[in-house]
This record gives sequence, C-alpha cells and structure tokens, in this order.
Amino acid sequence: MHELNFVTDMVEEQLAKGNLRWLANFNEIRKNHSVEDLVFPVYASGSLQERGFFLSRIFSALVTPKYKIHFFLYTSQEIDQKSLRKIVLTLKSKFGEDEWIFLNLVQTKPLAKDAKSAVTGISDKNVGVTLFSLAEKEGIASDNVLGKGLMKQIKLTEAKFDAFDIPNYIKSFTLTFAFSILFLVFLALLGFPQAIQPLTIILMIAISVLLGHKIYKSRFHTTITLNSRGFRLQEGKKIREGNWSDYNDVAMYIAPSREMCLRLYSKKNHFDIPLSRTGMSRKETYNMIKQLIKKQ
Repeated sequence: MHELNFVTDMVEEQLAKGNLRWLANFNEIRKNHSVEDLVFPVYASGSLQERGFFLSRIFSALVTPKYKIHFFLYTSQEIDQKSLRKIVLTLKSKFGEDEWIFLNLVQTKPLAKDAKSAVTGISDKNVGVTLFSLAEKEGIASDNVLGKGLMKQIKLTEAKFDAFDIPNYIKSFTLTFAFSILFLVFLALLGFPQAIQPLTIILMIAISVLLGHKIYKSRFHTTITLNSRGFRLQEGKKIREGNWSDYNDVAMYIAPSREMCLRLYSKKNHFDIPLSRTGMSRKETYNMIKQLIKKQ
C-alpha cells in the first residue's frame, strides 16, 4: 500500500512540474477524483494549446487541435481484464469523441497474461493505456500513439524531488549584496564618492539577485532521487549516494536548525535526508523508505 501511495506522489510531482508537457499542458490536478464508482488517486486535465510566448500561443490557437486532454492514475493490488474493461468503458462514457484519455494503471502484483493482452488490444485511438507492475518493475502500453507516448513520458521507477529553498536563497542574496555594498564603500574611500548613489545601489541589487541565485544553485539547492535500490542526494555540486541495503532502520529527526529530516541508521553510522528543502511528504516518504529498508 505504501508503494502505491508513493507512486501517487511521484505522478503528482511530475504533473505539477510539467514533466508530462510533451503529452499535454495539464493545468488542473485533482486527488482522489471519483468517476461513478471508481476513485482515481490522481486526475489531471488540460489541452494541447501552448502557454508560452505570444507568437507561440497564436500559432497554437490557429494550428493545434483544441482537444480536451484527461490523465488518470489508477492503483490497485491487481488489475485484471474485467476491471480494465470497466475502467476504460466508464471513462469513455464520460468524455466525447474529441477528447483524449491517458490512463496510467499501477499494480503491486506481477502482470497477468490476460491483462497484458487486454492492454495491447486496445484499439481506440483516443485512449492511451499503460499498465505497470511494481513487483516486476515492468510496464506495458496499448499499441497506439497515446499509449506509446504515455509509456515514454511517465516515470514510475524513481522519484525526483526538489524545491526552491527561500531561506538559503536569501542567505546567498544577502551575502552577495553585502560584498557589493562593501565594494562601493571601498570605491568611495578611494576618492570616488559618486560610487554610492541610488542608481549604483539598484544595480548592485540586480546583480545580487542574479549572482545570489547562481550561488544558491551551486551550493545550496537540494535534489533527492529515490528508487527501489537506493537514493541520490545532491546539495549544490555535492553528490552522495546510498543503497537501502546499507541501512537497518529509519526515524524522523529534527535537526538543531529545526529542519525535518529522515535519519537512516546503519550498524556503524547514520545519514540524514532533508525533507523540508525538497518538498517531500513526511508521512508517505517515511513509510515508503521504511518498507524499502525492510525488503532488503
């Protein structure tokens, strides 16, 4: 169950960050969305219309089909031919012929032969289906353009989390701005009093915004990648990796800075994975990692 919840978080993260924009521009995401008696952990809707620059939007409005696009994630312990047929027919009855449906099915058990043949046998060009087994780390897609496109874009074997950490960016900006002001003061002491004026201070603020962001990305920005084997933590340019098999327990740990972390314990030492700086769900990540460690 924890694995399926973690998959839900992964898919929601990909949609929110626009990682599925090659399928469509999804601009609305709902959780635990009901369609008749079916509940989908994630539902997203959008279109093929561009949301970029002015000229791109004009071209998109004139050339791109105005299809409504729907993305559904459905999770279960096992999905057989009968349940797959019910899901597809339920969605088809809700939407029109000029609407596309992307259906991402995820189950914990191995894929059954009848389910595989049911997925590959879907011929409706407006419905793309993928079925993925967490047990086998194997997926299969419907033999049409939408199914193949969904299989290529969706990522279920690993999760990547990062978030813009405002406190560390402010630290980078403040440091840069302080040095720039000291530089202006130094120039004034050397006999250039015109160095300190509103225009130069505004210029230094602009430089500090850009340079502070560069310093933040190179030193503080944190990205964590998780998969069934282990993790990869990148803090700026510093990268650390580990395997779940190296650890025997996990606990939530509050650092002296009041930052929430997951502390991984081994026989010799421990390792802290920051949560607040990466936008990860505390409860689901803890449960998922605990299960991964137990399985090793």
